[in-house]
Amino acid sequence: MLVKNIAIYIAKAIILGLFMAVIFLLLNANSGKLLDFNQWGKHGDTPLSFAPAVRQAAPAVVNIYNINFVPSRSNGINALTSRQTLQGLGSGVIMNKKGYILTNYHVIKKADEIYAVLQDGRQFNAEIIGMDPETDLAVLRINATELPSASVDLHHIAQVGDIALAIGNPYNIGQTITQGIISATGRNGLSSNFQDFLQTDAAINAGNSGGALIDTKGNLIGINTAAFQVAGENGHGINFAIPIRLAYSIMEKLIENGRVIRGAIGFGGDAVNAKAVQILKLPSFNGVLVTQIDDNSPAEKAGLQKYDVITQFNGHDIPAGMNGLWSLKDFIAESKPGSQAKITLIRNGQTLTITTDIIEKQQPVGE
Repeated sequence: MLVKNIAIYIAKAIILGLFMAVIFLLLNANSGKLLDFNQWGKHGDTPLSFAPAVRQAAPAVVNIYNINFVPSRSNGINALTSRQTLQGLGSGVIMNKKGYILTNYHVIKKADEIYAVLQDGRQFNAEIIGMDPETDLAVLRINATELPSASVDLHHIAQVGDIALAIGNPYNIGQTITQGIISATGRNGLSSNFQDFLQTDAAINAGNSGGALIDTKGNLIGINTAAFQVAGENGHGINFAIPIRLAYSIMEKLIENGRVIRGAIGFGGDAVNAKAVQILKLPSFNGVLVTQIDDNSPAEKAGLQKYDVITQFNGHDIPAGMNGLWSLKDFIAESKPGSQAKITLIRNGQTLTITTDIIEKQQPVGE
């Protein structure tokens, strides 16, 4: 009797095991995939090494040397001579075969002479094509052939959590790669500043500025620009890069005009808060609250008033919060100077539409 019960138990286990095996095989057959037991324990499509990406991108990252000529007296004689001093050190990215290089404005600011040194050892004088202090970008050009260039995919947008590799020449010790992730993403509008750029914990040190931030495929996703500082000290793991879509747009404008032409109307504003909604009896938080009108500005001449709430610019709705404020600033910055724009606003509970001229935004004095 005992032997019979054991035999029945074993038979049931075998039948159940065979049944589960058939179900498992049928499920895999329906998915169209063959079982490959050799792949078990591996990391799927995640690369175990970033060497291919680095090999693709690194040759296009150059060392930038900012040289100044300093007056000096020779051998006690009153005659003045000059000597070269290294004013600044950074990196740059060759963007195409024509020799255009993207770098940071602060890397080449006030340079008397600029040298770009490629990873194959070639050295070239670089010409300044244009500079944009507002986004800390500059475009250089070298006269050379057989140049490597960065791989750019303007349709790809970096996401928080993506792996990022920073390539540059920190402290002039030679080309170095650091690795991290995208910690936060920013905007791509012409009114952007560093607080709206890509944030990464990939180390960006002195000399990395202007270098490449790439993804694991070797595509350029940003131009390294700065480490966040508090009271003169670096915020560890908080570094910024200019998103490639913004950097590329700025580069095209600098190549075309030598500078970035932004529109302006002469006003200041803020996001609509709960207090403004209550006091001004607004229907929603959408729009931008006008807090300042510049004297003799197009905004003043058009009749824009303090405490107006701008809800549309040239037909574009202005969303709520800081996104609305930055959207309006971008719409204005991207408007062509000399053109006109229609502004829809709320004043004293009434919806009005005014027309304003667009003028060119002036650079801060000293830039």
